[in-house]
Amino acid sequence: MPKPHGRKTKQKVGKILLESHRKTAMELLGQIPGEQLVGHLFSHFYHTDELIKFRSIAAMGVLGERMGKSNMEKARIVLRRIMWNLNDESGGIGWGSPEAMGEILYQSPKLALEFKSILFSYLNPDGNYIEHEALQRGVLWGIGTYLLSSPRDLDEKTKEILWGYLYSLDPVKRGYAVRALMNARCFDFSRVPESLMKDTHQIDIFTGWNFMTTRISDMALSCENHKKFA
Repeated sequence: MPKPHGRKTKQKVGKILLESHRKTAMELLGQIPGEQLVGHLFSHFYHTDELIKFRSIAAMGVLGERMGKSNMEKARIVLRRIMWNLNDESGGIGWGSPEAMGEILYQSPKLALEFKSILFSYLNPDGNYIEHEALQRGVLWGIGTYLLSSPRDLDEKTKEILWGYLYSLDPVKRGYAVRALMNARCFDFSRVPESLMKDTHQIDIFTGWNFMTTRISDMALSCENHKKFA
């Protein structure tokens, strides 16, 4: 993986991620060669501002799809780097990596054919299960994002695991699990815990370029209208 190019490019990327409009930002980022851009986006996964972090993740999804069209192997290298970041042997934590994998696979059906099973495996105790509590949030988010474009790809094993997260003590995980099941179009009210329908915890949901704050109970109730959460 090429090293990030220059301080000027890094500053440019940081400035673009502050743009108020997603379309404008993506157009500007699209003018930067992928080999230069990828490292800078990875660096912003560790940004202390959650909005900048999520914007860089969204941009990585677009970049992964763009690279896949021109050179699939380069796109695969990005995904392998994400996988390495989530490997215990990497020595890091892998902030933003499962979310970015979900974004890339959401954007690129061809890459999804190769890597979707790996994304699902991060939630599976019999697979490449990620034990880190905070990273589990990222896996739930990444899976939910991917299911926006491919709801039929949710296998029964992962579906049951997602239902289990509705009982999590972590409200963010509960909310992200609701989102994933909603995006997969398999939110069954007969299985929803009564406590979830009364869950007033508020969480921030990234909507593609900004956050919206919503109560978990409102997310669940919105399933009646077949609403999706980006």
